[in-house]
Amino acid sequence: MDKLIVQLLMESAISTVIVIDALDECKDEESTSAILSVLGQFVSKVPKVKFFVTGRPEPRIRTGFRLPLLAEATDVFVLHGVEPSQINNDIRLFFTHRFSEIARSHRRGLDDWPTKEQLVLLCERAAGLFVHAVATVRFIDHKNNNPKTKLDRILQSPESSVREGRTRFNANTTLDSLYTSILQEAFGDGDPDDDPKIRSVLGAVVMAANPLSPSSIAALLGLDIDDVSPLLSSAHSLLTLQDDDNRPVRPFHKSFPDFITDPTRCVDQRFHVFPPYHHSELLIGCLGLMNRGLEKNMCKLPDAVTNSEVEDLRERTERCIDQGLQYACRSWHKHLVGTVPSQIPTVKSALRLFLEGKFLFWLEVLSILGAAREGVDALQVAAKLLDVR
Repeated sequence: MDKLIVQLLMESAISTVIVIDALDECKDEESTSAILSVLGQFVSKVPKVKFFVTGRPEPRIRTGFRLPLLAEATDVFVLHGVEPSQINNDIRLFFTHRFSEIARSHRRGLDDWPTKEQLVLLCERAAGLFVHAVATVRFIDHKNNNPKTKLDRILQSPESSVREGRTRFNANTTLDSLYTSILQEAFGDGDPDDDPKIRSVLGAVVMAANPLSPSSIAALLGLDIDDVSPLLSSAHSLLTLQDDDNRPVRPFHKSFPDFITDPTRCVDQRFHVFPPYHHSELLIGCLGLMNRGLEKNMCKLPDAVTNSEVEDLRERTERCIDQGLQYACRSWHKHLVGTVPSQIPTVKSALRLFLEGKFLFWLEVLSILGAAREGVDALQVAAKLLDVR
């Protein structure tokens, strides 16, 4: 912060605004946000610079803003304190704009759509939450479906939070009803035997240490890419998908992982993701992938050279070590921390095979990826949690 940001801003005397968005999504283990603590130390040195910080009011963030160095320099703006009519008007404008785009793209059959009554009901259901409005539009706007039909289905679904537009809405209840409706619409008519596969794929998306591509999800779960891609596509309104199966897929908003991993919110057990189970599934997938795929000198590097001497190292890495294996090498230990105890015997067996047969090849891959330090972290986690002797 001091060397890379504050000193440079002081020397340039620039007047600017720095935005730190979604601070609550940082994986910050401190009881007081480390970022806010550091800001408090240096913010007075750059009086021409304003920091605009957004985030949900989690305890560590609220505590961070109460720090003496920050409290006097901070103005707090609470979004749910904004006049509801102003928010609802903005959401109405959003719906109107996006539906006009959808109507133009379909070109026919969407005159005078949606009706005023439908628009009013959509705004009531959004309950002041833009994430609800965005998810609704993403659900309706799908190239392979009739948007009129999709809108009718979402409006016909039960919505426990709506009370004729007069009740003070609960954000979780409002989103939960929408997410449940979208999942049931996406997978409701499917074969019940596919439910474990649906949970596994969605679990891989929301529990991954770093975003995984569909091809990597398939490799880690031992599935065919032709099974994984359609499942992800069915939940397109809840995810950020790419046309390329080798590009990462992400939840489009953090509220979806929060919902699907909470049994009190995701009450349809067909879709509930139980974190310890899916950590175990991903861990076993990582160990299996490394045990099958790791080999000596996978990138065919010349003898007696350092990584920096190999000019095409990145190209070799992408060509010779697929994304799923890269993820497994760097992240298996992150799933070990959260694994379910009943899976420990299976994990120990796979881990022993890995350490006895693939250990040096794993270190070599970590070195090529510039992630050797993560090897130390992984072994410390393994020693601590599995009591390796």
